[in-house]
Amino acid sequence: MQTYQAPENALANKTILVTGAGDGIGRVAAINYAKYGATVILLGKTTSKLEAVYDEIVNAGYPQPAIVPLDLRGATKQHFRDLAATIEQQFGKLDGLLNNASILGSLGPMEHFCVSTFENIMKVNVTAQAVITKSLFPVMRKAPHASIVFTSSGVGRKGREFWGAYAISKFATEGMMQTWAEEVGKTNIRINCINPGATRTSMRASAFPGEDKDKLKTPEELMPTYLYLMSDDSIGVNGQSLDAQTY
Repeated sequence: MQTYQAPENALANKTILVTGAGDGIGRVAAINYAKYGATVILLGKTTSKLEAVYDEIVNAGYPQPAIVPLDLRGATKQHFRDLAATIEQQFGKLDGLLNNASILGSLGPMEHFCVSTFENIMKVNVTAQAVITKSLFPVMRKAPHASIVFTSSGVGRKGREFWGAYAISKFATEGMMQTWAEEVGKTNIRINCINPGATRTSMRASAFPGEDKDKLKTPEELMPTYLYLMSDDSIGVNGQSLDAQTY
């Protein structure tokens, strides 16, 4: 759905939670969801970045968002339970969840991986996303049609040397999405993945410091796929891993 054109107010009356909303793809997705009418919950670890996104949304005249400062590396089950309870109390339902937050760690041979780095990557990229999704299921069942989107990667489909724990975490993401999608079946919840591909973000720059960033797609150029999976036009799409750009 790389050429999808969202109708005006495609996300009106929807509440959507975006993790990693302070920067990169998460920031742009949150702003675009708000642009098309959604009330966006901005979750991230750096309050100042979330406040900047908040201000940008409000200054544009879009629905007023909410801010949830939370570092997924230190988040507990109670944090996620409290988040779900707050969403239900303030909004009544949750229509969308974009599990976007991820960390790269360091690239290098698997033979030399750092155990603590490996554990941190798995905590943020896999465990925290599983727990936040599990915790939000009850409030998402209150929505007429709810969409959960996980952020995948090309290295989560075919192994590539030196990508180590990050690649492994994205293979796990693909598997988690497929398993959960099978379980939700024909309920009101659908679950899919997006592979954003090579994108002009700070994470990409840290992985490829010598790369010409001007040759990369910007997060804004990927938004058709992100908007499609959050809109009602994707009702019935479940268990799919979509590419946000053509290679």
